[in-house]
Amino acid sequence: MTPGLKRFFASESAGGIVLAIAALLALVISNSPWAPAYEAFRQIQGEVRIAGEGLVLAKPLIVWVNDLWMAVFFLLVGLEIKREFVAGELSTRAQAVLPAVAALGGMAVPAVIYSAINHADPLALRGWAIPAATDIAFAIGIVMLLGSRAPTSLKVFLTAVAIIDDLGAIVVIALFYTSQLSLAMLAGAAACLAAMALLNRAGVKRADVYLFVGALLWLCVLKSGVHATLAGVATAFFIPISDGKGGSPLEKLEHGLHPWIAFLVLPMFAFANAGVSLAGLTPAALLEPIPLGIAAGLLFGKAIGVFGSSWLMIRAGWARKPAGADWVQFFGVCVLCGIGFTMSLFIGGLAFAGLDPSYETRVKLGVLAGSLLSGCLGAAILMRRR
Repeated sequence: MTPGLKRFFASESAGGIVLAIAALLALVISNSPWAPAYEAFRQIQGEVRIAGEGLVLAKPLIVWVNDLWMAVFFLLVGLEIKREFVAGELSTRAQAVLPAVAALGGMAVPAVIYSAINHADPLALRGWAIPAATDIAFAIGIVMLLGSRAPTSLKVFLTAVAIIDDLGAIVVIALFYTSQLSLAMLAGAAACLAAMALLNRAGVKRADVYLFVGALLWLCVLKSGVHATLAGVATAFFIPISDGKGGSPLEKLEHGLHPWIAFLVLPMFAFANAGVSLAGLTPAALLEPIPLGIAAGLLFGKAIGVFGSSWLMIRAGWARKPAGADWVQFFGVCVLCGIGFTMSLFIGGLAFAGLDPSYETRVKLGVLAGSLLSGCLGAAILMRRR
């Protein structure tokens, strides 16, 4: 296991606990007498002025969190993807093939299940990608808490699947969840990308130079109609992995960002997005097509897609089962891939943006139910007596 992956596990396990606390707190407050204060907090206005009155960005807190703070999260995701593919656990075909196929199966089957349940409603079909994502912080947090019941090889497999899953989610967001496009702002974004490519060719190794251009890229992308978080991923791909002197600007930036993401950005996202009023809801609400499609996609679709595609690859001799793990342990980790909390809520917000608030409630119910059931079932399987 690479040193970077060891640091990753250490941060994600603790971060997953903080994330869970933030989500639970939001759920409790939104169902208490403080619910109006919670909503007022989400709507606090924040304003940024650039060049005097030249450019004014005035948005509520929930939008700043989802568009700016999550762009920083996606920057970290991009750094992790680049590191693993260039010099980590996914740097060779033999290492990458099993988690890559597993991640693709784990995205396709949940999407099919959701679409089958919601096929009669064109608006509901917008959410087909919601159950296709895995929350790496929660999933890694659980396997780390289980200790030796989850062999190291399975932790590496789960991390690789989640990283490739995030890459797939990024592609889905870019292709399917964009609004009307501004060609002028897209041209500005292209100019920023070209500038970072030139910096690479010129041998510039300082990460702060790329982050400055990346901030301009974020602004252009925000105004272009493409979701602003993609600027974080694009910037990450240009950060040099080596400074030529034995150091790594990419790993240094990744290491510096991890605590902020794990203990501030993601908990704030969870607190701002996980609150849902349960007043008047009955168990039957979970059987409505949208929450049922999401929950079934996460609980059954992820397990079937990840385990099924992996089993076929291993049985065909095209990949090897993670060392030291039996099939039951392997299946338990595949079930944990159904914890879709952060990215599922994020995609759900994009899918039903501008529609009736009831869609947001149904998304949250489905994501919370599916993620909770997947986490409990996966942990129970891994905790079984040998």
